[in-house]
Amino acid sequence: MKADPRLYVALDLPTIADARALVARLGDAVISYKIGLQLLPLGGTEFGKELIAQGKNVFFDFKLHDIGATVEKATRSIAPLGADLLTVHGTPDVMASAVKGRGSSKLKIMAVTVLTSLDDAALVEMGYFMNAEELVLHRVRQAVKAGVDGVISSPLEAEKIRAMVPRNFLIITPGVRMPGGDKGDQKRIATPGAALASGASHIVVGRPISQANDPKAAAQAILKNMRA
Repeated sequence: MKADPRLYVALDLPTIADARALVARLGDAVISYKIGLQLLPLGGTEFGKELIAQGKNVFFDFKLHDIGATVEKATRSIAPLGADLLTVHGTPDVMASAVKGRGSSKLKIMAVTVLTSLDDAALVEMGYFMNAEELVLHRVRQAVKAGVDGVISSPLEAEKIRAMVPRNFLIITPGVRMPGGDKGDQKRIATPGAALASGASHIVVGRPISQANDPKAAAQAILKNMRA
């Protein structure tokens, strides 16, 4: 089955060698990969450049969050590496600074709204006075104003987000699981096909592929569900 660039496989693995081996096992079934904080201190950016050289799409999920000047400088350092996407936390100053820092590069800035491991009860405990959906939509409005290219949200909010953003605005949804699959630490989830039907432009899948006995077969099953 032909690879679909809308499927980003999360390389949340202990070592670069493990990530490289998974990419090899997936072969031509997957063209898009996400590199996050687990691999960052082990050479994640260099590995990203390696994948880019192979013609892969690369998403740096670094979730930058600091004062505006620092985020701007960090984004400026990341932009020349050639990745397609970079995440920052969805606060107005952080988003605007990342947009400024990427300059004229092709790097698209994605704002994290509410992590898919959080539910309403967790947000209350953290001191928020909005439920998950309200907070997500509030941050989406701020993201559009800040000029970022898209947001990260759970599949459950994708439909409402799609109705309030420009046509080319990206909506990337983690928290994607196959029917009957293990939820793990995810609270707000949907199947691949349902996430896309709700308005997501891309999905991120990690453990259902990386921990499968046959990762390529698992990826192909997800591709089939995406196209159903």
